[in-house]
Parts: sequence; C-alpha cells; structure tokens
Amino acid sequence: MNRTLAAQALLAGIAERGADAVGYAHRDAGQLEVHKQQTGASALLDAVLVPSTTRQVLVHVRDYTKGHPTIAANNHPVRHGRVTGVHNGIIANDEELFARHGIERDEPDMSVDSEIIFALVESRGTSPDVLEELVGAMAAAWIDERRPDVLHVARGIGRPLWIARGRHEVLFASTRAALEVAERALRTTFRKTEVEEGRLLALEDGTLVEERRFAPDRSYREESELPAVRAPHEGRFCLERLAALTTPA
Repeated sequence: MNRTLAAQALLAGIAERGADAVGYAHRDAGQLEVHKQQTGASALLDAVLVPSTTRQVLVHVRDYTKGHPTIAANNHPVRHGRVTGVHNGIIANDEELFARHGIERDEPDMSVDSEIIFALVESRGTSPDVLEELVGAMAAAWIDERRPDVLHVARGIGRPLWIARGRHEVLFASTRAALEVAERALRTTFRKTEVEEGRLLALEDGTLVEERRFAPDRSYREESELPAVRAPHEGRFCLERLAALTTPA
C-alpha cells in the first residue's frame, strides 16, 4: 500500500471537519516523527510524506475548543512524555484529573483538554480503567513508545469512529465517508465497521489483535452540538487536489 497516498486520502477525507490546525505523525522501526502546523489541511496535503517503512500513522485536523492553536503543543498529534495521540471530542474534567494525579503538563503553555488522555496513559499505561476516568466526548488514537509496535484506538461516547480492514492494513477515521475516500484513492476495498462505544482496540502490523471493553462515563452532555462539517471549503479543495494526485498523467 502507498502509505503517503493513504495518509493524504485520509487527510482529504477529514479536511472538512476543521481548519484551525492540521498534523500527522508516523513511526517506522525507529523514532516517531510529528509534523503539524496552524493551517487547514489544504496547506499540508501536498507536503505529506510517509516513508515506505512506516508501520503507524496518525492524521488530524483541528477545530479547537480548548487550547489555543497558536501554541503548537496544543495542536494534534499531541505529545505527553512517551505517548503521542489524536483526539476528536472534548474532555471536561482534564484539569481535575491533572490535579488529582499530580501530573504536570508536558509543556508549561499547554492547555488542550486532549492531553489528559495521553498523560494518563503515560502515567498508568493503556487500560480500560484509565479511560473510565474521563468525562466528555471521545474518539482517540495513540502510540506509546514503550510498546512501539502497537497503535491503540478507543471510542468513548459522543464521537464516531470507524475502522477499515484490508489484507495487510487497518485504517481508522471519524467517518465511513473518509474511509471511502481512501478506498477510491488506493483503488481497493476495505471491510468497514463502526466501533461501538466503550471499546479499546489494539492494532499491530496491520491487524486488529485485541479488543477490550470499558464503561465510559455517560453523564456528560454537550451544551451545544458542534456540526460535523466546519470547514467545507477545506474539504472541497482537498478532495479535488486528491483527485488530481491520483489521476494518471
């Protein structure tokens, strides 16, 4: 599979969801590399480069709610210690959990709520118990450098999450439509499934190797429901540009 094209396709498929920042991370047998910038996806799409040896990729566009995007550390992928991840949603009790567990922010200027997910994983490891402490809406994915061969994907409440399984790879995205964009770009077909709420998945070498359940806190109610499409111009541009990239000369 063309890893750069797969990442570009997933980015184009989610570009309409936000334009405050964009980023991606990839890891091969060596160090995790993170690229992010305070733009929409259209300004990054052509520059995406994922080596052929890459084993995991995280892609994200941001429409921020907490943690101003002028602070680069607030933008996704978010790093805390040895854990790097992306998150769609809102964590309402992040400050409470930082205080309860005596955890400091990874960088002093950080204030993004998503960081607490990866801070708890850094402190206590990936487990259902950790995810059950979170209050809010969540679909997230992360790489823990202590288990570099595994990519973790989790869905709490309030946000969608889909996975697509091929012969040698697993892709994930916020929507089925984004995975269908990847199918068209890669000229293949995946088996697509919506992840149920309260599920923690482990992906390794392009295979779903473990699925665990957790009980997400269902007390959270969003004050106002955010629209799924918040940057339609970004979506249109990126899909048109992707079509051009995949059209034979």
